[in-house]
Amino acid sequence: PSETVRYLRSARSRPSCSWGHPSGGADRWQAGRPQDLPATPPHRPWILSLEPSEARSDEGLVEDRHDACEAAAKPRDRGSDQHGFRPEGVCGVAVGYPLDTVKVKIQTEPKYRGIWHCVWDTYRRERVWGFYRGLSLPVCTVSLVSSVSFGTYRHCLAHICRFRYGSTDIKPAKTDITLSGFASGLVRVFLTSPTEVAKVRLQTQTQQWRPSASWPSAAPPACPAPPASSGPGPKYRGPLHCLATVAREEGLRGLYKGSSALLFRDGHSFATYFLSYTILCEQLTPTGRSQPDVLGVLVAGGCAGVLAWAVATPMDVIKSRLQADGQGQRRYRGLLHCVVSSVREEGPRVLFKGLTLNCCRAFPVNMVVFVTYEAVLGLTRGLST
Repeated sequence: PSETVRYLRSARSRPSCSWGHPSGGADRWQAGRPQDLPATPPHRPWILSLEPSEARSDEGLVEDRHDACEAAAKPRDRGSDQHGFRPEGVCGVAVGYPLDTVKVKIQTEPKYRGIWHCVWDTYRRERVWGFYRGLSLPVCTVSLVSSVSFGTYRHCLAHICRFRYGSTDIKPAKTDITLSGFASGLVRVFLTSPTEVAKVRLQTQTQQWRPSASWPSAAPPACPAPPASSGPGPKYRGPLHCLATVAREEGLRGLYKGSSALLFRDGHSFATYFLSYTILCEQLTPTGRSQPDVLGVLVAGGCAGVLAWAVATPMDVIKSRLQADGQGQRRYRGLLHCVVSSVREEGPRVLFKGLTLNCCRAFPVNMVVFVTYEAVLGLTRGLST
């Protein structure tokens, strides 16, 4: 502080130390400036200008400097920069969607030799945007579909227990859980089939990436090139346009194309999903307690998701091929013809294309799903009592 006071006193004794001081600094600039320089001196905000009428006491200046240092050292409130926006849910879908796009492309296009080949080819042709085609529809419907699925499971299980045992407080048998999970998967088909058709059509619609005309080129062309004839644009401009186009060209059956494979996929996979989760929770529950801890729920939910997708992947491949078949010439006449043709042309391994991606995505996602599910159930029981 003593050095700061001495510096400020010496600065006050030099009233013409800044360009903007009225005691001659601007006059000297005007008198000696070259002709190509501006008439007004440059603005130098980092130079301290002290007017005699605005001079303050040394103690006040030192206090201001101390307060400014404290304000600069104090960390900013990050919550004030976000304006209440919480993108966790949207980001969860957005992070997993590129994996789903790669999975669909691998399942429907035999030209890809593996995951990384598909990733590189998609990026080379369409850049990052190619991994997010059709994202808006899953973002808008994921909450509704999940609520219907888990709600159907709970209601079916309660009705089965009431019908068989006369009370919903009785522990259900494994058969009851399997039937309730199967019913939950069947109900999903009526909601997800149109959205799955639009999603698959947009994911498999390849559009060549072209740099913007406003981007600067590395070197100007030697001679102007003739204007290239622009090819036809993409058939589907977005999810809603895709749904409207499919309904107009293929009718209502087009929106539910592949629903037979979707029935087999979701029915069996959700039966496996809830049954394996219940069994794993029983095995991971400590002695003397009625339910596992948070770690047990995380492990059981992740393993249940992996097992469910292991069961669902063969029908998921057939479903994706049937739904993508509407673009261009038709290849498959139905579910059985698609299975036979795919196995004959590419071997039995074709039915497990995308299994690695499904399992890698299923474990962390379903960990969070079941922890949230158990937390909501506990809150509901607490409010009802």
